[in-house]
This record gives sequence, C-alpha cells and structure tokens, in this order.
Amino acid sequence: MGLKILLFVPNIIGYMRILLLLVCWWTFNYPTVFFPCYVTFIILDGLDGYAARQLNQVSEFGAWFDVAIDNFGRTMLWCLLFKWGHFISSLEWCVFVCTHNSMGADWKNKFGEGPWWVRKTMANGFKTPVGVFAIFGLHVLPIWLYGYYNQILSATFLMPLTMQWLIIAFLVAGRLLCMAVEFWCICIHILYLVRNEKQTKEK
Repeated sequence: MGLKILLFVPNIIGYMRILLLLVCWWTFNYPTVFFPCYVTFIILDGLDGYAARQLNQVSEFGAWFDVAIDNFGRTMLWCLLFKWGHFISSLEWCVFVCTHNSMGADWKNKFGEGPWWVRKTMANGFKTPVGVFAIFGLHVLPIWLYGYYNQILSATFLMPLTMQWLIIAFLVAGRLLCMAVEFWCICIHILYLVRNEKQTKEK
C-alpha cells in the first residue's frame, strides 16, 4: 500500500486536526476562538476512528498518528494552562512510547492479563462505562478547566459554579483512573524490557 496510506480519509482528518491545533496555539488568549476550535479537535478524534473502520482504512501509521496528535493537543493545553502541566503531558508521552514500542498498533486489545481495574478500563477499546469515564477524564478535563478559568462555562453556557465544580470533580476522578492505568503500562513495559534483557544475555 505504501504512501497511499498517507491519503487515507482518517489520516486526512488527522491533518485537519493539526491545522486546528495551530489555530488553537495562536488563539489561546482568545477563548471565543480557542474553545470551539479545540472542541472540534476532540470531536474529530472520534470521527477518524469511525472513518477508518467504515472505509476499511485501518493502518499502523494511522493508529500511531492518531495518538500522537491527541498527545500534541493535550500537551499544548496542559502546558499553557499550568506551569506543572508538563508532568501530565510527559506521562502521556511516556505511555505512548511504551505501548507502541512493545505492543504495536493493536495495543488497546492487549491488556487481558492486567488487574481487574485495568481490564475494565481497557475492555473493548475503552468502549465500556469505566473506559468512557477514563477517556472523559483524559480528553475533556483540560478543555473543561480552560472553559472554567476563562469563564466560558459561566458566561456562554450560563452554568452554575456548583455544577462546574461537580463536573470538574467527576473529570478529575476519571483522569486519576486513567493515570493509574498509565503508571501500570509503564511498569509493565519496564518488566518487558528487563525480561528481554535477561533473554538476550542468556543467548
């Protein structure tokens, strides 16, 4: 298939998401532009996977490209929101390296032997109530915090502060679950590397 993969519809959606990220970068201090652009960026993340399955255009490059773009977007937002935002983005990039290095493009479906809470989160490619809970924390928390700090949720959506705080608590809990899975992935990758090192020395 070669370079034709680069023109698959899901990957074209990925290029559109990169353009949206550039707009977001330039307009971070202009919430009326930034917020809808970043929300569109998140929505397109769901559409590219759907397009890949419907058009039979699933590829290893696409799986890698999709997660890389997700990480770029969240890295930008976390680091612009908070001085300590680099910690969360560094953790996500570390997990990205671990999963794609040792498990390949099909990494989401290779957690059958993990603890029950990892299996519940990762089952069916996150398409379970627990998985959706974790993914909401991963994707929605940073943009929700942006909307909170820039008063978009109050001024535009007329949302009471109590509701905003409750949703923040819900999203933080989902992100903490996701973080627990991320740390587990890193530990498993370390064990994988150590095991391979032993096997190499034995040979």
